[in-house]
Amino acid sequence: MKANHAETPESSNAADKLKWLIAIVLLAAAVVGNSFYGETVSVVIRSAGVIVLIAAALGIAAITVKGKEAVSFAREARMEIRKVIWPTRQETVQTTLIVLAVCVVMALALWGIDGIMVRLVAFATGV
Repeated sequence: MKANHAETPESSNAADKLKWLIAIVLLAAAVVGNSFYGETVSVVIRSAGVIVLIAAALGIAAITVKGKEAVSFAREARMEIRKVIWPTRQETVQTTLIVLAVCVVMALALWGIDGIMVRLVAFATGV
């Protein structure tokens, strides 16, 4: 991943703070508006309004310095995911069955050890 630690000018920092404030206000408007108009406006219209407000907040947040870094990180992560060699269905089933078998064996072993320890404690205490 790329590391960019360049100092930002103070005006950019103030602009970013304003953008974050606007994004937070939009998100708050989505939450408050959805609850305030819960009884009077249909679900479809409220859902559309919430989606629009969230999209606007994300769009504004994406043009901040941290937002641009997050978008860049997401793009790089997506490229890395494309490089992953995913297991085949057969490999996944075999691995799952091995894990289940080991879990059953360990459960039986722990059950047996527990039973032996209960009998030893009962024998030692005379119960």
